[in-house]
Amino acid sequence: MQKILVLGSTGAMGRYLVPVLAEKGYIIDSVALDESIFDFPNVCHIKGDARDMAFRRELMQKNYDAIVDFVVYRTADLIPLMLPMAQSTGHYIYLSSYRIYDGLEVPTKETSPRLIDSTKDELLRNSDDYSIQKARGENILASLGRKNWSVIRPAVTYSHLRYQLVTLEAPYTVGRAQLGKTVVLPENAKDIQATMSWAGDAAQMIAGVILNDKALGECFTVATAEHHTWGEIAEYYRDICNLKALWVDQEDYLACGANNYENFPMVGRWQLIYDRLFHRVMDNSKILAVTGMKQEDLMPLYDGLKYEISRCPADFGESVAGYPINIRMDNYLAK
Repeated sequence: MQKILVLGSTGAMGRYLVPVLAEKGYIIDSVALDESIFDFPNVCHIKGDARDMAFRRELMQKNYDAIVDFVVYRTADLIPLMLPMAQSTGHYIYLSSYRIYDGLEVPTKETSPRLIDSTKDELLRNSDDYSIQKARGENILASLGRKNWSVIRPAVTYSHLRYQLVTLEAPYTVGRAQLGKTVVLPENAKDIQATMSWAGDAAQMIAGVILNDKALGECFTVATAEHHTWGEIAEYYRDICNLKALWVDQEDYLACGANNYENFPMVGRWQLIYDRLFHRVMDNSKILAVTGMKQEDLMPLYDGLKYEISRCPADFGESVAGYPINIRMDNYLAK
């Protein structure tokens, strides 16, 4: 049987991917910093730091048929950490992001311009922003002599304890809803089209790429074709979990809603401006063609959010109430 290594296996997509691969009969080594969440006889969970060089060397000696890499690499880590892993296997699956795309083409497909190539923002181009570092990893793979890799570019992906709204994550969406608190959102995002995909569907797409000869040396946008404005998605949250939204000026939003804004203001600003304020309408025909999946079989956004939110612990809001963004939002709303 073929052996597959999944790095970062307990994350948003990994937690869905490992069971899919297990059911297909692969032998799987699951690696994460967390304890195992899987109960399959053909899954061996290894608790460890996937960024540790010595740990990686041990893994590479096992001669995996395929490696799925969910690790987020800094630019400085791409050559010493990512590249040897890619060279050690028959099929390397690199998790990039749809954030690499510039907003110049709608719908967006795999050949659409990337920010690293087209942006006029030189500071962004020369930064280690998520959209740029992911594109640099793609460039390294494309420069290799052998095409034993596939690049996966997921859209915003919601999952267990992952419920996004514009740039906000679960503590500031469902967490605030549980506490009966209003969420602050940027007014200029309200009418922007967004794509959010269920992690279960993303996992099925990735599983269909693994060890698929048609996927070698190719890039795939992993997403649903369904899209809604952020205003419509906010209404979904209101209907599902009674989350109330206040739409405010962009600068007010960034000041209270961007992660670590006081120390690294560009990170939250770039995520908003160079992703969430682009119309993200995704052409998923390429990934559907290579996997044999159909759009009508994918989870509708409302149903998927309702399912995942229903699994959220009842005390989640209390556990995250003291997070800095929640405190800043509370202070802003109290003015």
